[in-house]
Amino acid sequence: MTNDLNTNRTVTNDNAASRNNEKKAKKEGVKKGVLTTAIIALLLLIVAGFVVNSMYTNEQKKHAAIVENQKHSFTQLLTSRDSVINEWMLTFDEIEKDLATVKEKENIISTKSEDKEFSKDKKQQILKDIEYINTVLDQNKKKIAGLTAQLSKQGGQIKGLEVKVAELEATIKQRETEVAELKETLTKKDFEIGQLNTKMSEQQVAITQKDEKIANQTAEMNKGFIASGTYKSLKAKGLLNKEGGFLGLGRKETLQKTLVQSAFTQVDITSTKSIPVNSKNAKLITYHPATSYELVRDKDNKIASIDIKNPDEFWKVSKYAVVEIK
Repeated sequence: MTNDLNTNRTVTNDNAASRNNEKKAKKEGVKKGVLTTAIIALLLLIVAGFVVNSMYTNEQKKHAAIVENQKHSFTQLLTSRDSVINEWMLTFDEIEKDLATVKEKENIISTKSEDKEFSKDKKQQILKDIEYINTVLDQNKKKIAGLTAQLSKQGGQIKGLEVKVAELEATIKQRETEVAELKETLTKKDFEIGQLNTKMSEQQVAITQKDEKIANQTAEMNKGFIASGTYKSLKAKGLLNKEGGFLGLGRKETLQKTLVQSAFTQVDITSTKSIPVNSKNAKLITYHPATSYELVRDKDNKIASIDIKNPDEFWKVSKYAVVEIK
């Protein structure tokens, strides 16, 4: 009996141990499965991260490339637009100069047309000026038409330029009206309307413009400026000052460093032969060679004038002459 009990106990213990071993094995199996699953999940997560990062990087590169292309295109557009605007501004400047010249010629013709009789030369010059006006107005109308067409292509996006074109167009119409009235006045003075409607060739226009440019440059070169008066008046005009000396004695008149242009009278140095003085004493403050001028006195020994004997030498150092009258 005792042996049977012992045997049963042994079997029971063996069974219990076997079950414990099975439980342990299951737990270890579960742990291994969980660990394996976690490792696999981590690997998948890492791979997914790489994939997502790679896709994001590619998208960023694509986006950056698109932005760079847009930037390049925009820069080209701005450069092209700036170039067009610069061309238009140059054209505006040309048209405004042409219209100013037309106005000057209108004024000259109007002055000449006031004469009761015309010499042959004067009549020919008027006809030449009218031909020039006709041509210039026609050329500038074509320029305006071209600018208007370009603005239409731009879709009216450059409003400032659109306004400028409209202003120039209005000025041309005004000039045409003035010229039409001028022609009407001339026809009453035996000018034929056919002659007044002719135009110059491009070559003639180029020659005329060149001649006018030379004439303007020559006139500019021949400009001189004269100011005369007492020290007090010249100082009040901002031309003279006194420097040097001791205790107010021995001070000399000197020119201001910056001359006030409005204090001077403009003259043509080729036709100005003398500077009126009419005083007991006078002197030139500006430097002019002594051999280039002469103090001319009247019968009362007053200085009547400063006569310019050699204009080239007199104006060689400076185109300004300041005379202090005492």
